[in-house]
Amino acid sequence: MAEETIPPVAATETVIQEVVTETPPAPAAEVVVEDKLTPPEAEVAAAVEAVIEEEEEKKEVEEVVVDNKIITQSESFKEESNIVGELPDPQRKALDELKVLIQEALNKHQLATPPPPPPSPPAKVEEVKAVEDEKVAETEVKTEEKVAETDAAAAPVEAEVVAEVVAEVVVEDDGAKTVEAIEESVVVTEAAPEAEAVDESAPPAAEEAAPAAAAAEEPAAIEEEEQVPVTPEEVSIWGIPLLADERSDVILLKFLRARDFKPKEAFTMIQNTVRWRKEFGIDALLEEDLGNELEKVVYMHGFDKEGHPVCYNAFGEFMNKEFYQNTFGDEEKRTKFLKWRIQFLEKSIRKLDFSPTGVNTIVQVNDLNNFPGPGKRGLRQATNQALQLLQDNYPEFVAKQIFINVPWWYLAFNRMISPFLTLRTKSKFVFAGAAKSADTLFKYISHEQVPVQYGGLSRGEGEQEFATEESITEVTVKPASKHTVEIPASVLVWELRVVGWEVNYGAEFVPAAEGSYTVIVSKTRKVSLTDEAIISDTFKIGEAGKVVLTIDNQSSKKKKLLYRSKTKPSNPY
Repeated sequence: MAEETIPPVAATETVIQEVVTETPPAPAAEVVVEDKLTPPEAEVAAAVEAVIEEEEEKKEVEEVVVDNKIITQSESFKEESNIVGELPDPQRKALDELKVLIQEALNKHQLATPPPPPPSPPAKVEEVKAVEDEKVAETEVKTEEKVAETDAAAAPVEAEVVAEVVAEVVVEDDGAKTVEAIEESVVVTEAAPEAEAVDESAPPAAEEAAPAAAAAEEPAAIEEEEQVPVTPEEVSIWGIPLLADERSDVILLKFLRARDFKPKEAFTMIQNTVRWRKEFGIDALLEEDLGNELEKVVYMHGFDKEGHPVCYNAFGEFMNKEFYQNTFGDEEKRTKFLKWRIQFLEKSIRKLDFSPTGVNTIVQVNDLNNFPGPGKRGLRQATNQALQLLQDNYPEFVAKQIFINVPWWYLAFNRMISPFLTLRTKSKFVFAGAAKSADTLFKYISHEQVPVQYGGLSRGEGEQEFATEESITEVTVKPASKHTVEIPASVLVWELRVVGWEVNYGAEFVPAAEGSYTVIVSKTRKVSLTDEAIISDTFKIGEAGKVVLTIDNQSSKKKKLLYRSKTKPSNPY
């Protein structure tokens, strides 16, 4: 469906803002969940987490009645196959019908080229009819005038002849002669007007023939214009021709799924998309330099466990007033934002694998931390416009929508819109409050792929010692307990983090030989959430032994420990 397409920067924000604007929360219930909470606020935050967990549990198994049959809905959305041979017969038939419609349009050059404006043809027809009517009216007037003149001229002759005939009858009283005279009179009386009628009516007949000839020429011209071009039109989307190979099938299936496999509706959507891309100038937009200021708001980072590229949307960046004004301050800036967002999406899509077995969708992570309020009118306008464009022209490009750091008021919003969302759309949504955000991301994205700011170990290029493919060990440290990690090596480098921290950390080297002294690598200290995201260290070992890392969790909550290590080649010089 249309709502399943990729949202723009803060696409979800657009919907949320509208709902919040219509039903603002009561001031008494206003709560801000922060790292340090007062007791009442902590209770509200805990309640939010509990309700979110309850909603997620309900999603795991949901029974829906369809045609008097109970169908169990799966928690997570599973992407359908793009291999044509594996499609159900109705879907394969719909794909074939769509191909026929597209081929016909390409043959007639009617896919990318918009039809002529509808008002024009009727106007021409009415104009021709008006001219014809005017000429007919003129012809009738002239004909009436000629008839009147003819009648006027013929009247005296007829009177004279009658008088003559009567005279002959009275004087001579000859029946035969009288008949002869009457016959002559009839011939003369009838012949004269007939000759005049033929002469006078000749010009109107020619005039009437002119509009008829023009009318006959017009259909011929129209038929000539509608002649089918010999060479079919060539149309591509995202660099792939519409009817080329199996990659084309993957694109067509996206439009079909967005329109419930209704070929005619899918064709209309494709036609509108092709024309919009031409009008918007997508090809030229790809080469345009729009700056990189917005890359801290929307950016691609790593892949999920199934190989989907992950796009992060950090809405909180717009809380910076200067940055907000530079992005949405006026119409020109909002237009630039829209173009940048479309350009970013186009470049991301062109990196996807459109083969039937490839990955051709992305995962969206929407960070609602410091979410801008509904009063941000410029942001709302821009995102509304972007959302509409993406819904209409980029169908079925999202495999999963993950919302993290969900604020308390989102619960009302989610329950409000849930009845209006399709099961397919809802199956793509995942929500997590602040306390569960990292764990939720780890469920779909491996720790080494999750950015540092979201609890993972992935940093920017050139900032980390480890490669992405070097795996991480995850350990749960129970409340009020210690956990030690022992790593034997000669020259060692390691990195670790505790999600949420608030634990004590220390590192030491323990020699293997008895009687040797333990070497303190890192003195035991308390690490808070704000101190550092990742602890990275290295130690060169001159004798056999091991490095022991100690995590002391004195809190009442479980902590997730992530770490990895490797032997670093020693430098002889």
